Amino acid sequence: MSALDLSHCRVLVTGGAGFLGSFVVEKLRARGCREVFVPRSRDYDLVDLQAVRRLLHDSRPDLIIHLAARVGGILANQRNPGLFFHDNLLMGVQLLDEARCFGVKKLVATATICAYPKHTPVPFREDDLWNGYPEETNAPYGLAKKMLLVQSQAYRAQYGFASSVLFPVNLYGPRDNFDLESSHVIPALIRKIAHAIADGQQTVTLWGDGSPTREFLYVEDCAEGILLACERFDDSQPVNLGSGHEVSIAVLADKIAELMGYSGRFVYDTSRPNGQPRRALDCSRAAELFGFRATTSLDEGLRRTIDYFRREFAP
Repeated sequence: MSALDLSHCRVLVTGGAGFLGSFVVEKLRARGCREVFVPRSRDYDLVDLQAVRRLLHDSRPDLIIHLAARVGGILANQRNPGLFFHDNLLMGVQLLDEARCFGVKKLVATATICAYPKHTPVPFREDDLWNGYPEETNAPYGLAKKMLLVQSQAYRAQYGFASSVLFPVNLYGPRDNFDLESSHVIPALIRKIAHAIADGQQTVTLWGDGSPTREFLYVEDCAEGILLACERFDDSQPVNLGSGHEVSIAVLADKIAELMGYSGRFVYDTSRPNGQPRRALDCSRAAELFGFRATTSLDEGLRRTIDYFRREFAP
């Protein structure tokens, strides 16, 4: 497939009303794409095969960007392992198969960095995806999303169906989920620190011991990477999307506290799980194959995220 001109495509974005999806939709429109279909889960439940068929009939897409997923932090994954596995698996399997049958020209999907083995050597390289079992607290979710890659490769081999699967690292930014029951680490830290400041608390309790490392990708950078893949990439080999900057949870917490003006201290609850010990990506494949490089520093991204939280949610 030659380079895809998004301005001349009808594009279906599953999850297009969500955190990442809303930025993808904005960037599509900035590229001149006038026909963008954003389904809502209340109208099209992607776990329901008939709803998937109805969605394709109603949207008639040339390109599908599949971002919809049932997601959450460690707590949400621990409470719902069966639900996370079932729903994410069915969403992907059914959508990709029906897209092939419907004659969609191309599908680009996002998997998850949670699909990598628990003890993957750092930096994570795409060739290491199958060298072990994922970290236990989010393995059902990670494996369900990993099946997108298997299906993409199998369907390209048998049917010639053009699909690609990207593996973004942990995302953050404005419009993130700040609910402590289901949020990821950066929005959870911001919310906990904001409430500690408001209530005059001198300590904030965090899960684990602070030693695990993570890599974070600003949400608008990720959206740009997805669209570059839509435009320039036509292959089913896995591709990481990341920033190339690894930081420990303890250092991250101190950084957010400093940016928010919090002078208290952190207490680590070691009875809670740490999650994967280290997480950082080799992002050279994305740069080589479709020219993606993250441009937003962690400090700048955190400032924008904190500013957004204060405008929308500050206690």
